[in-house]
Amino acid sequence: MATDKSVLVIGSGIIGISIGLELLKRGLNVKIIDRCEPSQGASEGNAGAFALADIIPIATPGLMRVAPSWLLDPLGPLSIRPSYFFSIMPWLLRFWRASWADRFPSLMHAQAQLMALSRSALERQAAAYNGEPLLRREGQLRIYDNEHSFGKSLSYWNACKEYGINHNLLRSSGEIGEIQSGICSRFKYAGYTPDWINVTDPKLWLKNLRNAFVKGGQIVQKKADSITLKSDTTIVRCSGEEFPASYVVIAAGAWSKSLAQSIGDKFPLDTERGYNTTFNSGVFKLQTHLTFADHGFVISRIGDNIRVGGAVELGGLNAPPNFARSRILLSKARQFLPNMKVSNATDWMGFRPSMPDSLPVIGPSPKTFRVLYAFGHGHLGLTQSAATAELIGDCVFGRKWPISDIPFSPTRFHC
Repeated sequence: MATDKSVLVIGSGIIGISIGLELLKRGLNVKIIDRCEPSQGASEGNAGAFALADIIPIATPGLMRVAPSWLLDPLGPLSIRPSYFFSIMPWLLRFWRASWADRFPSLMHAQAQLMALSRSALERQAAAYNGEPLLRREGQLRIYDNEHSFGKSLSYWNACKEYGINHNLLRSSGEIGEIQSGICSRFKYAGYTPDWINVTDPKLWLKNLRNAFVKGGQIVQKKADSITLKSDTTIVRCSGEEFPASYVVIAAGAWSKSLAQSIGDKFPLDTERGYNTTFNSGVFKLQTHLTFADHGFVISRIGDNIRVGGAVELGGLNAPPNFARSRILLSKARQFLPNMKVSNATDWMGFRPSMPDSLPVIGPSPKTFRVLYAFGHGHLGLTQSAATAELIGDCVFGRKWPISDIPFSPTRFHC
C-alpha cells in the first residue's frame, strides 16, 4: 500500500489534474509537471461535454466501407493529411481490426462500463470541489439527416437501452423544436438524451480543479524529457534537472508516447486534431447540446458564447492547423440553425490522444508498478477524467477496480 509516498504526475490537463486531486485526497504527496501553463491544450478548448452516452467506439463494424470516401474529402468528418498517410498506416490497420465483429461488442461493453463509472465519479468530483455551479444539465439532441440514417442509428439507441442510458427518439421537426427551437425544419429525426451534462466552460472547470489541487499539491512548469527507473525510486528528467518520486503517472495526452518509450514501453498512440470555432450568437438561445451525427460536429454553449466543433483530422503533432476545417463546420451550423448569428469568432485546434480501439490506456507499466499510464482518451478526456483518476488511485493503492481492468491494460497492444 502506497502510504507516505510521493507521486509525480506528468501532465496538467484535465486527466492529470483530476489524478493529482484524487491522490491528494488519498493522502499522498503529489507534484504535477507540465511543459505548458496549466489549463492549456485540449482540456481548455473542447466542446465542454461530459459525453456519457457515447458508449460506441469510433471503429464500428462497417465503418471502413464509408471511411475511404471521407478520407478523400480534405474537409470531411474524417481526413488524413497526405504527408502523414504512411506514418498513420499502422494505427489505421489496428483501427480497422478493432471494428471487426469479433472485437466490437467487448470494446463497446468496456466503454459502457467506463462511462457508467465516469457518471458516478463526476458526481463525486463535483460535490467534493464545488463543481455543481459549473455544470449544465440540459441534455443532448443527436440529429440525423433523414430516415435512412436514423434507421441505421437504431443499433446505437438499442445499446443505450441495454446499458440504461435514458433517451427518447423523435420523429418530427415539431418534436425536435420542442427541445431546441430554430433548427432547420428539414431535420425530422433525432434522439434526445436528457441526462447529458455539459460544463459552462471547460477552461473554468479545469481552473476550479487546479485551484483545489494547489492547496495541497504543487505544479511545476517544466518539460519532462525522459524517465529512469531505479531500484527504489523513479526519476523524471527535465532539461538536466531530476525529479525523484515513488510513483510516476504519465498523463501527458498526445505527448505521452515518447515518455513511455523512454522506459521501453511502446504504444500505438496517435493524434486526432480537433477543430472548433467559438463566437457570440447574439439573441439566439442554445437550449441543449446539439450533435449532427451525419456531419461529425457538435454545437455547445460555452459561457455566453456558442462553440461549433468536431471532425477528425489525422495529421500528427507538427503540421500547422487547417482552419478551413473549422470554417466548413461553422458554415454548416449556420445552414442548420438559420436564425443564429456569428460575430467575434475565434478558431481553435487541439490534439486528442487516441488509441486505435477507442479505449484509453490506464494502469501500471509492464516494466514496473512504479510507472502508471493514463492517456489515449481521444475526444472523451473530460468525460472520463474523474473515473480515470479513481482508477489510478486504486492502482497505486493495490485495490481491485470496480470494472474490469483488462480492456484498458497497457499490455493489450504488443508493439
